[in-house]
Amino acid sequence: MIQLPSKDDCLALWDVHGMLPNIREHSFRVTQVAIFLGEALVAAGLPLHLPLIEAGALLHDLGKTPCFNNGQKHAEWGAAVLLEMGYPEVAQIVKEHVYLAADPASPQPPRETEVVNYADKRVLHTRVVTLSQRFADILERYGRTPEARERLAALESQFQVLEGKIFAPLDLSPMDLLQLNLRRD
Repeated sequence: MIQLPSKDDCLALWDVHGMLPNIREHSFRVTQVAIFLGEALVAAGLPLHLPLIEAGALLHDLGKTPCFNNGQKHAEWGAAVLLEMGYPEVAQIVKEHVYLAADPASPQPPRETEVVNYADKRVLHTRVVTLSQRFADILERYGRTPEARERLAALESQFQVLEGKIFAPLDLSPMDLLQLNLRRD
């Protein structure tokens, strides 16, 4: 049995860890994208745990505010907090929301971790964007050296593979996610 924080528990954790309003808005949008994809994948027959996707998406940036300017990696920090609280599955999603532990090209069906990771890569601040738009922003902010630009180009290629994996069983295209910008739920 997977132990999960409720949505209210997740929002309370935001308060406890001082999550900034812009990160809250981003997290809500990532959650919206992740749930949309998760529901579509479940409808296509994949055995995903939707409450786990929701909790992981809500908490993926739990460590962002506490780690500003202290050199800690926010994904690892947030995962450690959740692991200590007894939520190992949510902690794993948080830990992998920046870099996946497994190769997305594997023949395994998409996991909850991949759904949340991909949803995060499709949200720039609070807007759903294409992968190329998101990576253009990432490149502008973090591509300061040739090595960083090369690493980011490889990462973008990895996410294109992940995008193909997620959308393969669906009657949707990646562009269909842009419609979520019109929703306010």
